[in-house]
Amino acid sequence: MADIESLKSSVKACMFDQYGTVVDMQSGLTEVATPFLRRKGWSGEPNAFVTWWRRTHFENSMIDALLHREHTSYREIGERSVAFVLERAGVAYTTEEVRRLVAEIEKLRPFPEVPAALTRLQTRYRLVVLSNGDPDMLETAKQYHRIPFDRVISVAEAGSFKPHRATYTKAAELLGLHMDQVLFVANHAFDCIGAKSAGMHTAFIDRRRRPFGMTPHQPDILVRTMTELADIMV
Repeated sequence: MADIESLKSSVKACMFDQYGTVVDMQSGLTEVATPFLRRKGWSGEPNAFVTWWRRTHFENSMIDALLHREHTSYREIGERSVAFVLERAGVAYTTEEVRRLVAEIEKLRPFPEVPAALTRLQTRYRLVVLSNGDPDMLETAKQYHRIPFDRVISVAEAGSFKPHRATYTKAAELLGLHMDQVLFVANHAFDCIGAKSAGMHTAFIDRRRRPFGMTPHQPDILVRTMTELADIMV
C-alpha cells in the first residue's frame, strides 16, 4: 500500500467507475433478468446469464476500442451482447425486449455503503465518475443512484472505452488536473490497471475477494468496501 499521507496530500479528486463500483450491476441486473427468463421458460441460473451478458459486453467493448474506428455507443454494444447471450441460451426474443433489458442499466442502485462513504470523501476531494456508459444513460442514472457527483464523464469524450489510455488522460484534462492528482477507484482490476498505467493513483475495491493478479500496475490502495476507502482517505 502507498504512503497514505503523501497520497492524501497529492490527490485532489477521487474518480469512480460507475457500473459495478458505485452501483450494484450484478445483483440489479439479475433481479431484472430473473422474471424475464422465467417467463421465457429458461431453466438456467439468471445470475450466470447476467455474468455471460457482462462478459460479452466487456469483450465487445474491448474489440470496439482496439479497432480504432468510430466509437460505438455503450447502449449499442449492450444490445448486441444481450442478443448474443439470449441466442446462446436458446431464448427467443424481440428487439424491444433487448432494448428494455439494456435500459435497466440506467436504474441500478448503489451498493449499500456507497452513499455515506462518498459523502465523507466529498468533504475533502472532488468526486467524479468516469464511465463507459453513454452520456444520456449516465444522466438518467442520477435520479436512481442520487449521489451528487461533482462531475460525470463518459468515455465518449475520448472516443474509446476504458481501459484505453485516452479515456483517463481526457478525464484528467477535463478536470484541469495532473494525472497524479487523481485517485481512480474501481471494483475491476482492468480499470485500475488502465488508470495506473496512464499515470493515476488507484484504489481497488475488492468486493468479490479475488486476486488482483501479477500485473506491474498494482493498486496504491486495496480495500474491501467503499467505507474502508473513506476510513483511509479522509
